[in-house]
Amino acid sequence: MKFAIIGNIYQSEKSLHAEHLLGLLHHYKAKILVEKAFADFLEHEQHLSIPSSERFEGKTFEADMVISLGGDGTFLTAASIVGSRNIPILGINTGRLGFLADILPEDMDVTIDEIYANHYKVEERAVLQVITNYQLSIHPYALNEVAILKHDSSSMISIKAYINREHLNTYQADGLIIATPTGSTGYSLSVGGPVIAPQSKTMVITPVAPHSLNCRPLVVRDDWEITLEVESRSHNFLVAVDGRSESCNEQTRLRISRAPYSVKLVKRFDHQYFNTLRSKMMWGADAR
Repeated sequence: MKFAIIGNIYQSEKSLHAEHLLGLLHHYKAKILVEKAFADFLEHEQHLSIPSSERFEGKTFEADMVISLGGDGTFLTAASIVGSRNIPILGINTGRLGFLADILPEDMDVTIDEIYANHYKVEERAVLQVITNYQLSIHPYALNEVAILKHDSSSMISIKAYINREHLNTYQADGLIIATPTGSTGYSLSVGGPVIAPQSKTMVITPVAPHSLNCRPLVVRDDWEITLEVESRSHNFLVAVDGRSESCNEQTRLRISRAPYSVKLVKRFDHQYFNTLRSKMMWGADAR
């Protein structure tokens, strides 16, 4: 098999996991590619020698599987690099919570063994696309969420939201989040949004610090289109797509809908989503 490895370059104390992973893959005589920035990081931090023939930059690579080594942020980066090419992504968690990257470093050995035994499963997750009346410089596809946020001002912004061209609401708030089921356990959850099961074919609209106490998150079908128009005292606002952000002026009109492709997540065969929820969110734990 041929693996492309994308890693977190801000965790020098955890780069030892990369050395172990490379050793496992070399044991199976796998073909290995390492993203150039991560390869440079490993050479500096771990003094590993990564030949130039085993490096890649951007999206110019071919692989049977991508391995994300880091937290969920690294996984989102890997998803943006893979894009629509249908390469499955395995997330090894050296970060914190880890909903997307949920393989613990101590489980790497058995996980790689299971992959070579073809004893794993692949889950498809919906992606959102953002279309604007001008060209965004950031990657306009989100596995987690698209967030519209106030920028350069302490004042609220006004966000007119339409669903399939029908007016839904005008939100007076610090921002508005449009999240996939995958992203429902991320930013949306932190501001009061619901947890949504991954295969539910929905998306959730969650306001950030709304001025009205009656304003609540709304779950809608993911084959609907959401259109947003923003007004701001500073005449600009921030668009954040899976953490990649860009400043826009208030003439920008955004259309958000389901993308024509999905992201494939590699999971261990016995992985259960609700087990992950209970363990990561400590449901039922007595905090006393």
